[in-house]
Amino acid sequence: MLKKHEQLKRILDVGIVAVIRAESADKAIKVIEAVRQGGIPAIEVTMTVPGAIDVIKELSRNFKEEEMLIGAGTVLDAETARACILAGAQYIVSPGLNPATVRLCNRYQKICMPGCATVTEMLTAMELGIDVVKLFPGELFGPRSIKSFRGPLPHVNIMPTGGVNLDNVDQWIKAGAVAVGVGSDITKQGLASGDFNLIKETARAFVEKIAQTRSMLTN
Repeated sequence: MLKKHEQLKRILDVGIVAVIRAESADKAIKVIEAVRQGGIPAIEVTMTVPGAIDVIKELSRNFKEEEMLIGAGTVLDAETARACILAGAQYIVSPGLNPATVRLCNRYQKICMPGCATVTEMLTAMELGIDVVKLFPGELFGPRSIKSFRGPLPHVNIMPTGGVNLDNVDQWIKAGAVAVGVGSDITKQGLASGDFNLIKETARAFVEKIAQTRSMLTN
Protein backbone atom coordinates (compact mmCIF):
# COMPACT_ATOMS: atom_id res chain seq x y z
CA MET A 1 0.00 0.00 0.00
CA LEU A 2 1.35 3.40 -0.98
CA LYS A 3 1.78 5.92 1.80
CA LYS A 4 0.07 9.30 1.67
CA HIS A 5 3.17 11.18 0.53
CA GLU A 6 3.79 8.60 -2.21
CA GLN A 7 0.23 8.97 -3.49
CA LEU A 8 0.53 12.75 -3.47
CA LYS A 9 3.81 12.55 -5.38
CA ARG A 10 2.17 10.45 -8.11
CA ILE A 11 -0.55 13.05 -8.56
CA LEU A 12 1.83 16.00 -8.61
CA ASP A 13 4.37 14.27 -10.87
CA VAL A 14 1.80 14.03 -13.67
CA GLY A 15 0.08 17.25 -12.61
CA ILE A 16 -3.56 16.49 -13.36
CA VAL A 17 -6.61 14.97 -11.72
CA ALA A 18 -9.43 13.88 -14.03
CA VAL A 19 -12.84 14.83 -12.61
CA ILE A 20 -15.40 12.21 -13.62
CA ARG A 21 -19.06 13.05 -14.02
CA ALA A 22 -21.34 10.68 -15.91
CA GLU A 23 -25.02 9.85 -16.02
CA SER A 24 -24.49 6.24 -14.99
CA ALA A 25 -22.01 4.06 -13.13
CA ASP A 26 -21.36 2.03 -16.28
CA LYS A 27 -20.37 5.09 -18.29
CA ALA A 28 -18.24 6.40 -15.43
CA ILE A 29 -16.21 3.19 -15.36
CA LYS A 30 -15.66 3.30 -19.15
CA VAL A 31 -14.56 6.94 -18.92
CA ILE A 32 -12.15 6.15 -16.10
CA GLU A 33 -10.53 3.33 -18.06
CA ALA A 34 -10.08 5.66 -21.04
CA VAL A 35 -8.52 8.34 -18.85
CA ARG A 36 -6.17 5.78 -17.31
CA GLN A 37 -5.05 4.64 -20.74
CA GLY A 38 -4.43 8.28 -21.60
CA GLY A 39 -1.82 8.51 -18.86
CA ILE A 40 -3.68 10.18 -16.00
CA PRO A 41 -3.11 8.12 -12.83
CA ALA A 42 -5.58 9.99 -10.60
CA ILE A 43 -9.32 10.28 -11.04
CA GLU A 44 -11.98 11.95 -8.94
CA VAL A 45 -15.39 10.26 -8.89
CA THR A 46 -17.84 13.00 -7.96
CA MET A 47 -20.72 12.31 -5.62
CA THR A 48 -23.04 13.54 -8.39
CA VAL A 49 -22.43 10.28 -10.30
CA PRO A 50 -25.33 7.89 -9.61
CA GLY A 51 -24.12 5.22 -7.18
CA ALA A 52 -20.78 7.02 -6.81
CA ILE A 53 -19.71 5.17 -3.68
CA ASP A 54 -20.43 1.82 -5.35
CA VAL A 55 -18.37 2.98 -8.34
CA ILE A 56 -15.46 3.78 -6.01
CA LYS A 57 -15.82 0.36 -4.39
CA GLU A 58 -15.78 -1.43 -7.75
CA LEU A 59 -12.82 0.59 -9.03
CA SER A 60 -10.90 -0.16 -5.83
CA ARG A 61 -11.39 -3.86 -6.48
CA ASN A 62 -10.42 -3.62 -10.14
CA PHE A 63 -7.39 -1.32 -10.03
CA LYS A 64 -4.20 -1.52 -8.01
CA GLU A 65 -2.84 1.72 -6.56
CA GLU A 66 0.02 1.54 -9.04
CA GLU A 67 -2.53 1.64 -11.87
CA MET A 68 -4.97 4.25 -10.62
CA LEU A 69 -5.42 6.49 -7.58
CA ILE A 70 -9.14 6.72 -6.92
CA GLY A 71 -10.49 9.83 -5.25
CA ALA A 72 -13.92 11.07 -4.26
CA GLY A 73 -15.08 14.53 -5.32
CA THR A 74 -17.88 16.94 -4.46
CA VAL A 75 -17.63 15.67 -0.88
CA LEU A 76 -19.59 18.08 1.29
CA ASP A 77 -19.16 16.62 4.79
CA ALA A 78 -17.14 14.27 6.96
CA GLU A 79 -19.83 11.59 6.92
CA THR A 80 -19.65 11.28 3.14
CA ALA A 81 -15.85 11.40 3.26
CA ARG A 82 -15.74 8.46 5.68
CA ALA A 83 -18.14 6.42 3.52
CA CYS A 84 -15.91 7.09 0.50
CA ILE A 85 -12.76 6.13 2.39
CA LEU A 86 -14.37 2.88 3.57
CA ALA A 87 -15.30 2.19 -0.07
CA GLY A 88 -11.65 2.59 -1.06
CA ALA A 89 -11.17 6.28 -1.89
CA GLN A 90 -7.54 7.25 -1.49
CA TYR A 91 -8.13 10.98 -1.44
CA ILE A 92 -10.99 13.41 -0.86
CA VAL A 93 -11.79 16.54 -2.88
CA SER A 94 -14.32 19.11 -1.71
CA PRO A 95 -15.83 22.19 -3.37
CA GLY A 96 -15.37 24.12 -0.14
CA LEU A 97 -13.39 24.07 3.09
CA ASN A 98 -15.01 21.88 5.75
CA PRO A 99 -12.73 21.52 8.81
CA ALA A 100 -14.45 18.33 10.00
CA THR A 101 -13.76 16.66 6.66
CA VAL A 102 -10.11 17.74 6.78
CA ARG A 103 -9.70 16.40 10.33
CA LEU A 104 -11.25 13.08 9.34
CA CYS A 105 -8.85 12.74 6.40
CA ASN A 106 -5.91 13.58 8.65
CA ARG A 107 -7.09 10.95 11.13
CA TYR A 108 -6.99 8.26 8.44
CA GLN A 109 -3.94 9.71 6.66
CA LYS A 110 -5.80 10.45 3.45
CA ILE A 111 -5.05 13.29 1.06
CA CYS A 112 -7.66 16.04 1.25
CA MET A 113 -7.98 18.85 -1.29
CA PRO A 114 -10.57 21.40 -0.18
CA GLY A 115 -11.91 24.13 -2.41
CA CYS A 116 -10.68 27.59 -1.42
CA ALA A 117 -11.37 30.97 -2.97
CA THR A 118 -9.75 33.44 -0.54
CA VAL A 119 -6.46 33.91 1.27
CA THR A 120 -8.29 33.37 4.56
CA GLU A 121 -9.64 30.00 3.41
CA MET A 122 -6.23 28.93 2.12
CA LEU A 123 -4.55 29.96 5.36
CA THR A 124 -7.12 28.05 7.40
CA ALA A 125 -6.66 24.97 5.19
CA MET A 126 -2.90 25.10 5.64
CA GLU A 127 -3.28 25.42 9.41
CA LEU A 128 -5.45 22.30 9.32
CA GLY A 129 -2.62 20.42 7.59
CA ILE A 130 -3.61 20.51 3.92
CA ASP A 131 -0.89 19.78 1.37
CA VAL A 132 -2.74 21.11 -1.69
CA VAL A 133 -5.63 23.57 -1.88
CA LYS A 134 -8.07 23.44 -4.75
CA LEU A 135 -8.64 26.87 -6.28
CA PHE A 136 -12.33 26.72 -7.07
CA PRO A 137 -13.98 27.78 -9.24
CA GLY A 138 -10.83 28.43 -11.26
CA GLU A 139 -12.59 30.24 -14.11
CA LEU A 140 -13.48 33.10 -11.76
CA PHE A 141 -9.81 33.82 -11.10
CA GLY A 142 -7.60 32.87 -14.05
CA PRO A 143 -3.91 31.88 -14.04
CA ARG A 144 -2.63 35.30 -12.95
CA SER A 145 -4.42 34.93 -9.62
CA ILE A 146 -1.90 32.36 -8.39
CA LYS A 147 0.78 35.05 -8.13
CA SER A 148 -1.62 37.20 -6.10
CA PHE A 149 -2.42 34.36 -3.68
CA ARG A 150 1.25 33.55 -3.33
CA GLY A 151 2.06 37.12 -2.37
CA PRO A 152 0.95 36.63 1.25
CA LEU A 153 1.20 32.81 1.05
CA PRO A 154 4.38 32.04 -0.95
CA HIS A 155 4.43 28.38 0.13
CA VAL A 156 0.82 27.47 -0.74
CA ASN A 157 0.33 24.64 -3.25
CA ILE A 158 -2.57 25.45 -5.57
CA MET A 159 -4.53 23.13 -7.86
CA PRO A 160 -7.04 25.09 -9.96
CA THR A 161 -10.23 23.26 -10.94
CA GLY A 162 -12.85 24.69 -13.26
CA GLY A 163 -11.97 26.66 -16.36
CA VAL A 164 -8.83 24.64 -17.14
CA ASN A 165 -8.64 23.48 -20.76
CA LEU A 166 -6.07 22.52 -23.39
CA ASP A 167 -5.75 26.13 -24.52
CA ASN A 168 -4.80 27.49 -21.09
CA VAL A 169 -3.39 24.59 -19.06
CA ASP A 170 0.13 25.74 -19.91
CA GLN A 171 -0.67 29.20 -18.53
CA TRP A 172 -1.82 27.68 -15.23
CA ILE A 173 1.36 25.61 -14.95
CA LYS A 174 3.56 28.60 -15.84
CA ALA A 175 1.74 30.64 -13.19
CA GLY A 176 2.74 28.11 -10.53
CA ALA A 177 -0.09 25.57 -10.28
CA VAL A 178 1.27 22.30 -8.85
CA ALA A 179 -1.49 20.39 -10.66
CA VAL A 180 -4.85 21.01 -12.31
CA GLY A 181 -8.28 19.44 -12.02
CA VAL A 182 -10.06 18.91 -15.35
CA GLY A 183 -13.49 17.44 -15.96
CA SER A 184 -15.70 18.07 -18.98
CA ASP A 185 -12.83 19.35 -21.13
CA ILE A 186 -11.49 15.77 -21.08
CA THR A 187 -14.74 13.85 -21.25
CA LYS A 188 -17.53 15.94 -22.80
CA GLN A 189 -17.00 15.30 -26.51
CA GLY A 190 -16.23 11.63 -26.02
CA LEU A 191 -19.28 11.08 -23.84
CA ALA A 192 -21.53 12.90 -26.30
CA SER A 193 -20.39 10.71 -29.19
CA GLY A 194 -19.75 7.52 -27.25
CA ASP A 195 -16.13 7.68 -28.43
CA PHE A 196 -14.07 6.62 -25.43
CA ASN A 197 -10.91 6.58 -27.54
CA LEU A 198 -11.36 10.35 -27.94
CA ILE A 199 -11.38 10.66 -24.14
CA LYS A 200 -8.14 8.68 -23.99
CA GLU A 201 -6.48 10.89 -26.60
CA THR A 202 -7.68 14.09 -24.90
CA ALA A 203 -6.31 12.89 -21.57
CA ARG A 204 -2.99 12.14 -23.25
CA ALA A 205 -2.92 15.63 -24.80
CA PHE A 206 -3.30 17.22 -21.34
CA VAL A 207 -0.55 15.03 -19.85
CA GLU A 208 1.83 15.84 -22.69
CA LYS A 209 1.17 19.59 -22.59
CA ILE A 210 1.76 19.75 -18.84
CA ALA A 211 5.01 17.81 -19.21
CA GLN A 212 6.18 20.03 -22.09
CA THR A 213 5.40 23.20 -20.15
CA ARG A 214 7.26 21.99 -17.08
CA SER A 215 10.22 21.01 -19.23
CA MET A 216 10.37 24.51 -20.71
CA LEU A 217 10.29 26.05 -17.24
CA THR A 218 13.23 23.97 -16.01
CA ASN A 219 15.43 24.40 -19.09
